[in-house]
Amino acid sequence: MSQLHPYWRMEYIEAPRAPASKRPFTELPAQGDDRAALIVHRTPLSYLMLNRFPYNPGHLLAIPFREVGDLADLTTAEQADLMGALIFGEKLLREVMKPDAFNIGFNLGRPAGGSIDHLHGHIVPRWSGDNNFMPVLGQTRILPQALTETWEKLSAAAARLSAAA
Repeated sequence: MSQLHPYWRMEYIEAPRAPASKRPFTELPAQGDDRAALIVHRTPLSYLMLNRFPYNPGHLLAIPFREVGDLADLTTAEQADLMGALIFGEKLLREVMKPDAFNIGFNLGRPAGGSIDHLHGHIVPRWSGDNNFMPVLGQTRILPQALTETWEKLSAAAARLSAAA
């Protein structure tokens, strides 16, 4: 049997859970100590911070200051600002950490992996030879639907949404 030893996870498991902080992404920028909050950059409407429990070194979070739960809840200005923060974060990581690639995205909702309801994007630097554990250990990719079927559904919905706009 193969064994996975993620020793770094113990820090996360044993970390004290502060029940008073139900809104950490709103409270962190208000602390006034960006180093302690791990905030590396601020824009007028959002900020970048290091993920306290990263998937990889340099794993950044792009977070709007205003608490929202979904991308559609952002104003047009917030959308542009947050995208600018994501792009800045990618440039920053390219400059400092020299990754070969990135995973950039959002986990919208708890079933998708969203552990905090406040919308936030992930910028995860990746290096050649750095792999997700499922393909490495399980030699398995998880795709619950054929790509052609997914394309059909997305294409049809995109046409409907474009026509409605």
